[in-house]
Amino acid sequence: MRRGLCTAARCSLLALTLAAAQMPVQAALVWNWGYDGAGVTASGTFTTDDAPNASGYFTILNITGQRNGVVITGLQDAGTSIPGNDPFPVDNLLGETGSLLSVNGFGFAMANGTYANPFYASFLPGYLEVLSAAPFFGGSGSEDSELEVSFRASILRTTVPEPAGSGLVALALAAIAFCRRALHRRTSVSRATKAWTEAKT
Repeated sequence: MRRGLCTAARCSLLALTLAAAQMPVQAALVWNWGYDGAGVTASGTFTTDDAPNASGYFTILNITGQRNGVVITGLQDAGTSIPGNDPFPVDNLLGETGSLLSVNGFGFAMANGTYANPFYASFLPGYLEVLSAAPFFGGSGSEDSELEVSFRASILRTTVPEPAGSGLVALALAAIAFCRRALHRRTSVSRATKAWTEAKT
């Protein structure tokens, strides 16, 4: 019975491993970014997909960094506005040349509860940062600001995540090794029992 279970386990894990090995591995780009303005400095890294869209923009997938020493805690979802800045949704698009940001820009949250939305202001032309702070009522209040900034971004490196199948390969090898040991012990016991029985007769 155990032999049958071990054989089935080996076959199942082999099938899972082969299936996982065929899953596409998505590369990503890591960027340095930053901007400066009157009393404002922000910098960090972006992670984007590895290929631009038809307009030449990459999609920002993740953000790290700080603004004026305050840690950035997350990226605003594309298609939504940072709190207090309706109806101006971000698209989280990033270019390598020309206008590095779209007219919607990207948004992020910070550890102190404030939000920022840097974007390309085609009417300047240049870049602006909208800073939104509580209580996040519609429109801009005295607690909010809109500043002209100088934005920069450049590709730092390309990352290729570990294939999803690698963990299953290790699991399959461990399971096969366990089954072999179990079968070896069972065979050894059977042989010893047989020898004892023969000696007794």
